[in-house]
Amino acid sequence: MSNIVIYSTKPMPELQAVLMDIDEADVRVVSIEQMKDYAVINPSLMIVENIDLAKDALMTNKFPCPILFFGPTRRDVTVRAEGYDFINDAANKDELIVRVNALLKIKTLKDKLERVSTTDDLTGLHNRKYLQERLEEEISRARRYGTKLSCILFDIDFFKVVNDMYGYEWGDILLRNIANKLSAMIRKEDILTRYGDEEFLLVLPNTSEENAFLFGERFRREVEKMEFIPAGEDEAHKVTISGGISTYPCMPDVDEDANTVIRYAEHALYNAKHRGKNKIIQFSQMNLEM
Repeated sequence: MSNIVIYSTKPMPELQAVLMDIDEADVRVVSIEQMKDYAVINPSLMIVENIDLAKDALMTNKFPCPILFFGPTRRDVTVRAEGYDFINDAANKDELIVRVNALLKIKTLKDKLERVSTTDDLTGLHNRKYLQERLEEEISRARRYGTKLSCILFDIDFFKVVNDMYGYEWGDILLRNIANKLSAMIRKEDILTRYGDEEFLLVLPNTSEENAFLFGERFRREVEKMEFIPAGEDEAHKVTISGGISTYPCMPDVDEDANTVIRYAEHALYNAKHRGKNKIIQFSQMNLEM
């Protein structure tokens, strides 16, 4: 649904009524002073009644949606948005609807492009590009509020054997099955990505190493119970998974970023593989044993 927000100095019931005719549009009018708090409303399109009163907000914000201004075209105002347009006669309903629909289409196409660029085609999970951006944000938040942040890097054991024995099509089916199973177990705030060919990286905000280990073990046991039977086979192919956990902050007096935290999870995963696979290893415990 499109979320159209009109920033105005007065109620605008007639304009609201016109825009409500747009399919699947939610239209509201708020005070123009609230432009600085646009993220709370998360608009698909912003309509601004008075560009002069909006100058401060326009100078200090980069808006992730298009903006339609009422009044003549202005070249003396800097606008940082996904797109913008002017309409001199808002009473012309036909022109208004055309311009609003054009700007909403820009927003839809931009959102679709963003999803495509940050999504893995096979599994529908986020990809590494999305992971890098979000993990840095979550580390910054954990540092600011003094909370824990855990990462679990999962790897399907003997995945190459599946491809070699049954073909890549069944390897893809197994990857999707694992992705769906893991997606069903995580919280809304968790970040799940396909990290490599048969690797999945899960970011767990506000989660201790102990709780991350409990989750990892629960998922490992779920994978162990999977019924994966490729076509033409009479028995299920045994599937197991290994995992490595790192929890920010990982090491005292070390300036850690997203790459550092992932690298620690990789070390723990390699250790799990070295110990015979089908294990979840914590980076901190691995250090104690080295």
